[in-house]
Amino acid sequence: MSTTQSERLRELLEPLVSSQGLDLEEIAVESVGRKRVLRVVVDSDDGADLDAVADVSRALSAKLDETDAMGAGEYTLEVGTPGAERELTEHRHYVRAVDRLVKFQLTEGGGEVVARILTVDDDGMDLEVPGVKGRKATARRLAFGDIDKARVQVEFNRKDKQDKQQDEQDMTEEEEA
Repeated sequence: MSTTQSERLRELLEPLVSSQGLDLEEIAVESVGRKRVLRVVVDSDDGADLDAVADVSRALSAKLDETDAMGAGEYTLEVGTPGAERELTEHRHYVRAVDRLVKFQLTEGGGEVVARILTVDDDGMDLEVPGVKGRKATARRLAFGDIDKARVQVEFNRKDKQDKQQDEQDMTEEEEA
């Protein structure tokens, strides 16, 4: 997709996405055989549920049908949200990833760190680096300038805060009995 077409599509679609309370994260046009696929990725601070994605998809489809932004050929519109292991590239992505486990590739040979984001401010973030082999987790501050790449990690067995609080309460009650 040429930069000009990408810019035109973003200018055309971003106001519609914003009017639905969402952020336009990505636009990509790919050729699949004779057809083209326009992929639009949207998100928000609260996440984008299926109804919100469907609403914005209808709005984008109607707008694209009334313009020639995609040209005369056939195309398929796909609207979705970022994947579970999304790459974090904007400040708002880090804010949305608070309490998530993230793999950070650090700049200038700094290696990598896998840690949970606790808080985010304008300069960087506070992290909790999980302990290894029974050791306690440690706190770490990471500046945005020290990050080359960051990607959210999928966690299958993580207990949420309510589960942890319930477990702690259960343990306290057992000790008292």
